Amino acid sequence: MFKKATWLHLRLPFSYFLLPIFLLALSISHNLSEEAILWLFIILHIFIYPASNAFNSYFDKDEGSIGGLKNPPKVDRNVLYMANLFDTLGLALTLWYFWGNWVLAAMLVVYIGVSRAYSHPMIRLKKFAFLSWFIAGFFQGAWVVWTVYIGLNDFAFSSLFKAPVLIPGLLASAILWGSYPMTQVYQHREDSKRGDYTLSIRLGILGTFHFTAICFAVATLAFCLYFQAYWQLFYAWHFLLAMLPVLLFFGWWYLKVLKDSSMANFTNTMRLNFISATCLGGFFLYFFLHSSHVLNVVGLY
Repeated sequence: MFKKATWLHLRLPFSYFLLPIFLLALSISHNLSEEAILWLFIILHIFIYPASNAFNSYFDKDEGSIGGLKNPPKVDRNVLYMANLFDTLGLALTLWYFWGNWVLAAMLVVYIGVSRAYSHPMIRLKKFAFLSWFIAGFFQGAWVVWTVYIGLNDFAFSSLFKAPVLIPGLLASAILWGSYPMTQVYQHREDSKRGDYTLSIRLGILGTFHFTAICFAVATLAFCLYFQAYWQLFYAWHFLLAMLPVLLFFGWWYLKVLKDSSMANFTNTMRLNFISATCLGGFFLYFFLHSSHVLNVVGLY
């Protein structure tokens, strides 16, 4: 279990790409403690997310590049053991530190169950193009935002149906629904060999770019409307400014792919993921730090 190859399949650096979702959840929370933020960050980014990566690796058995790992080593039973261990440790830490917050524990169990259903051959949601697209975007986006919100505030599940909480969660999913097919654009051959006809395969390489551009445009507009309705308009302008590097790289990459489809590769996909995560994460960190001072003033809660 402690071989380097086993640890590589946890893909710990890949958790960075999901960090903006966590930061967005912080920005709408108001019962915050530094200790609770740290522990929930560790539970998600060090244990739950990596466990999901390892579980997916074990059943996919990819020979080509996968998210966060250009040359994945061959998997063995130890990768599955590691996935089970990390999920168990994540839940154990949840029950230890957030004792009594059963809603948080239940939401994490649901997340783990869905992530496993995504890859396990008995269900394998991944082979259903539109269903897997919707579920991956919903649970890595909205569900995580709401899970973090419940974890930090210790509110009832019904609190998630308030518009200032419900809407940011759905907006997080809107971003991921746009980016999800792009994470598959270089894996068409690997996915096809397993019979996983992903949304990106169905769209084609250029279709994936077009689909992502439309989804990002809609998500960006929705975020701007959200900031205007619930916060202040200048947040919308700052959000657009933060997204500019993403737009520039996406446009450059699209032009390259028009000339040579092989440019839709692992390296450029990871570059887009990194730029997107950095720009979104930086904005949501700024939004969190700034909004925490005005949260009660604007009367959202």
